[in-house]
Amino acid sequence: MTVTVPPYALQTAPGPAAIAPDRFRQAFRRYPAGVVVITTDSGRGPVGFTATSLTSLSLTPPLISFGIGTTTSSWPHFEHARTAVVHFLGAEQQPLAASFATSGIDRFAAPTRWHRLPGGEPLLDDVAGHLRVETEQIVPAGDHRIVIARVVDAQLDAGRSPLLFHDGSYHSL
Repeated sequence: MTVTVPPYALQTAPGPAAIAPDRFRQAFRRYPAGVVVITTDSGRGPVGFTATSLTSLSLTPPLISFGIGTTTSSWPHFEHARTAVVHFLGAEQQPLAASFATSGIDRFAAPTRWHRLPGGEPLLDDVAGHLRVETEQIVPAGDHRIVIARVVDAQLDAGRSPLLFHDGSYHSL
């Protein structure tokens, strides 16, 4: 895994033209996004978090990206993880999304149902689909890191409606 910092990234400190954080957050609350839970285990036990930042990046090779805050409890684990699992949540899985978005709790305790894949990654049971990924690159981006990962396996349940997040609450299609 490599960390690349392009020269222009060093010049992106907020200046007078930067939008206020509350206004920025408000703008993106109006942008609907799919909801996923991303899990890993870097050798210190399973961790995971709810995200709306998942992006398909490349078809050849199959790459995705997601953002993770450097102040989150999950970040130190993802920083050292080789693999992860991206879980697509179904419309009925709002409690699971809320659980993995709550800090200070054991997100893998009951009622969360999960097991390990053959490679040791934590896989949540009964999700609408998942991607097993291998970390290729981590890019610094403000108070977050962008994880770029290669998709090595995908399982999908095409018959389920996705869970969406918009304007501070969960929705379905």
